Amino acid sequence: MIDLHSHSNASDGSDDPAALVQRAAAVGIRTLALTDHDTQSGVETALAEASRSGIELIPGTELSLAWEGGAMHLVVLFLVPGRGPLQDRLAEIRTARHARNHEILEVLESLGLPVGADEVAAMAGGESVGRPHIAAAMVRRGYVESIAEAFDLYLGWGRPAYRPRWRLTPEEGIGLSLASGGVPVLAHPHTLGLNNSEEVSTTLRRLKAAGLRAMECYCPLYSPIEREGYAALAARFGLLASGGSDYHGSFKPGIELGVGRGNLSVPERLLDALRP
Repeated sequence: MIDLHSHSNASDGSDDPAALVQRAAAVGIRTLALTDHDTQSGVETALAEASRSGIELIPGTELSLAWEGGAMHLVVLFLVPGRGPLQDRLAEIRTARHARNHEILEVLESLGLPVGADEVAAMAGGESVGRPHIAAAMVRRGYVESIAEAFDLYLGWGRPAYRPRWRLTPEEGIGLSLASGGVPVLAHPHTLGLNNSEEVSTTLRRLKAAGLRAMECYCPLYSPIEREGYAALAARFGLLASGGSDYHGSFKPGIELGVGRGNLSVPERLLDALRP
């Protein structure tokens, strides 16, 4: 079993990197990709635990790219920690994230829902702090009953406390990934907000021309038929197929490593084709 998309508390997951790897080994995962948002701070710990647990740990990250009408996320696999074109930009991206967090907290306070920055930082285990941590603090204060409700009422796109942040363009994100030796993968493509086949074709041609290598076709929210449909779509545009659970622990209840909502199975044959 493989899982090529997961998060630890180095960004917005609930499990620390070592515990994440231990969990993966316990459920029979042989290869796990750690793809925390805008950071690789958990990779060293995860690699050490993977060595002890006897599984392969693929270092990576996940980027949120500039995109109108939806959300475009890029999973970057096989991104070796250290210096590099993309690695060096991650701190800048996190700075933009922190600035956005400050704006959100100011808005929440104006709405009579104060949440302290220190409190939010305490909800996060790493350097990449985001809206899920703000949502968790809101749950803890009793403002909402769940993280999902916090997004639905306040933090999601179009909600009162939503604030945009600076992001790399798709071409910048893909180009930096390739220049750093990584494999850029379009994550959960349904979030792009594309309305018809023409928009899908235009977008995938644009991303392929920029150097996109693969697309996530095997995701927890897709039915088996949808997964095969996405795989056929990827092949049509000369892209490899990838997939994973997008595990976040308690921040995304009901999503388990390797199997998603219970019926996810990422074909192991995909892995060799994805290797750089």
